[in-house]
Amino acid sequence: MNKAFVKETDNDDDDDDALALAQAIPAGAKNYITPAGYKAIKDELLQLIDVERPEVVKVVHWAASNGDRSENGDYIYGKRRLREIDRRIRFLTKRMDSAFVVDPSVHYGNDQVFFGATVTYLNKAGEEHTVTIVGIDELDPLRGKISWVSPVARALTKAKEGDLITLQTPLGTDELEILSVEYPEPITD
Repeated sequence: MNKAFVKETDNDDDDDDALALAQAIPAGAKNYITPAGYKAIKDELLQLIDVERPEVVKVVHWAASNGDRSENGDYIYGKRRLREIDRRIRFLTKRMDSAFVVDPSVHYGNDQVFFGATVTYLNKAGEEHTVTIVGIDELDPLRGKISWVSPVARALTKAKEGDLITLQTPLGTDELEILSVEYPEPITD
C-alpha cells in the first residue's frame, strides 16, 4: 500500500488520552492553578511556539530540499518532532483556556487549609510530611507538591492547625495531625 494512504503513528493519540486521564479534572470542577503554575505553562508554550517549533521547521525545510524524503532521517524525525510539538501546544493551550488562577497568598496568616497551602502533618507512624496543595498541572510529588484532587489534599482541605483528620488509604485508615499551615506572603508593588 502506498505510504500516502497510511497514517504514520506512534500511538500519539493514545499518549494524549493517557495524559488526559492522568490529569483529569473532576466533573463540574474548575482547573485550579497557582499563578506560578500558570506562568510555567505559559512559559513552556511560548518556548515551544517561539523557539523550538521554528528550529524544527527549518530542519524539516532543509531536509525536504535534499530530495528523497522516504529515507531522509532528518526529514522523518523532524516531522515526528513537529507533530509532538504541535500536540503539546494544543494541550497547553487547552489547559490555559480552562485554567482558573487562584492566588494562595490571599490566605496569608490563616491556619486553615485551602488551595495553595503548604501543610506539615504527622501521620500515625510518627512520620512528618510537608506538602503543598497545587493544581493538577503543577503536580510534583518528589518536591512535595500534591494535586488538590488527591486523597491527601482532599482530607487536609478545610482542616486547621492542631486538627486530627482521618485519611482512608489502600492500607487502611491513617490519622494525620496537622502541625502547621503556611501560605506565601502577598506581593506588594
